[in-house]
Amino acid sequence: MLDSLSPATLWWLLAGLLVLAELLTGATFYLLMLALGAAAGALAAHLGLAGTAQMLTAALIGGAAVALWHWRRAQRPAPTPVAANPDVNLDVGQTVHVTHWQADGSAVVQYRGSAWQAQLQSGAPAQAGVHTIVAVQSNHLVLAPHTH
Repeated sequence: MLDSLSPATLWWLLAGLLVLAELLTGATFYLLMLALGAAAGALAAHLGLAGTAQMLTAALIGGAAVALWHWRRAQRPAPTPVAANPDVNLDVGQTVHVTHWQADGSAVVQYRGSAWQAQLQSGAPAQAGVHTIVAVQSNHLVLAPHTH
């Protein structure tokens, strides 16, 4: 059956399979970049280029797309950990009042109408007063002194 298909059709099928694999796994965007390479191979076949030229076109376009995507991802700053990301956890950035700290760097604070366990951010001074929630780890608030 595959013998009766044109080279362009085979390239389009490969591109479709790569897109399908990406959609089913969702694991990586790189499969879509390789699908671009397969689509370039299909276009080369439509232009009547030989099989070697089709493969070279697919490899160059797919490889360049992967390299460009990898470079673009490397240029972005590392994402904020979920525990400290205010876009994910709306408690981050809110303030609480600490009356006193325990010797182990923990405290109990009132927040959203209930008592919460809190711990001092590493390196922060243990002083009473207003503190900012910098992360939520499990059911503990991680606090740092509030700066105005």
